[in-house]
Amino acid sequence: MKGLADCNNFFVSCERVFQPALQGRPVIVLSNNDGCAVALSNEAKSLGFKRGDPYFKIKDECSRHNVAVLSGNHRLYSDMSARVMNTLRSLSSGDIEVYSIDEAFLSLDPEVGDLSEYGRYVVDTVRRHTGIPISLGIARTKTLAKIAARFAKKYAGYAGACLMDTPEKESKALSMTPIGDVWGVGRRHRQKLLDRGILTASNFAALDPEHVKRMMNVTGLRTWQELHGTPVIEQELTPPERQTITASRSFARDIHSFEEIRQALCTFASITARKLRERHLLTAEITVFICTNRFHEHDPQYFNGITVRLPDATDYTPAIADAAVEAMQRIYRDGYGYKKAGITLSRLCDVRSRQLNLFTDSNLDEKRRRVMEAVDRINSSSDSATNRVHIASMGAGLDDMVRREHDSRLYTTRLVDIIEVNTEHS
Repeated sequence: MKGLADCNNFFVSCERVFQPALQGRPVIVLSNNDGCAVALSNEAKSLGFKRGDPYFKIKDECSRHNVAVLSGNHRLYSDMSARVMNTLRSLSSGDIEVYSIDEAFLSLDPEVGDLSEYGRYVVDTVRRHTGIPISLGIARTKTLAKIAARFAKKYAGYAGACLMDTPEKESKALSMTPIGDVWGVGRRHRQKLLDRGILTASNFAALDPEHVKRMMNVTGLRTWQELHGTPVIEQELTPPERQTITASRSFARDIHSFEEIRQALCTFASITARKLRERHLLTAEITVFICTNRFHEHDPQYFNGITVRLPDATDYTPAIADAAVEAMQRIYRDGYGYKKAGITLSRLCDVRSRQLNLFTDSNLDEKRRRVMEAVDRINSSSDSATNRVHIASMGAGLDDMVRREHDSRLYTTRLVDIIEVNTEHS
């Protein structure tokens, strides 16, 4: 049986673990640069707030309803996600497949006994170990487990875990699931299906499989098979060369100097290079882009991007930063106010399958590897940005370019932010 563990309102739940006063209060977490709502508590949703709402449009309403507004604290969320995943790993009969920061598929061995009871045990254990509430769907396939998890989240009677282990349960769940909520049915196909009167997962499952394949190709057929209880979506093993790693940011103010753009690019290079090393990957291609503020309609507008190949695949931060800056110099234009910039690494390969060229200096390569290992080791053990090692071209990084007016503390990754508990008796 497959299980899908889905953290409830994950960003909000992370904040509530360390700020109990937020329990029961409407909470909204904002995107980078405090731009728009990306996560909402159930209380905020019931007030009519929606994901994607621009903060400047809902700011007065938030004040009127005493909504707690927080800037996205992604270091905290990443660390809490790792804690949740480690707990799930200890409870699964096999390795888990982390699907996103707040979702994971896991294998549940029928030999554990009552799967419904065991599912509630998993939910309770994750909550006890991490403070994060999760919903767990258990079914024969990943797609059915996704549907079961939605029911677990929606109906309190399941106590956090919904088991779909009979054809009758599956049939009822499919009849109650809108077609747009089925995993694997994207926006384009959803509208096509709705136009043809296919409103629910049950309607979709009743279609002829050949008709599904003609209409939605192999992806749709796989979804159809999964809804019929045939597991065909195995653990994702996407080839590294098809992956990309991106870092980008919208700035709090329009940027008019190349020096600030350069600092931002070097910061993005540092972020993406670290991710490469964490995943044991190298990049052979870099894309940079820059754009003005499209909301400033009366200002001159400019958008451009450029892709460059590297002579050698690398994970060396200075090399990636130098290539990104050199590429940006080719598309940067004076006289514009820039609102956003970013960098994407592509043509990724496993570090073990790297192909060297005739002029590669193996000694220099080894020195760079040791330097990056030392830098990563120092930075991972430091709880303060001032104690971390970074390339000088980053300058002050993004500190002066992004807006974070509602920051919470780094409760789990920075020593000075650890919660203080007063144990004195009155």
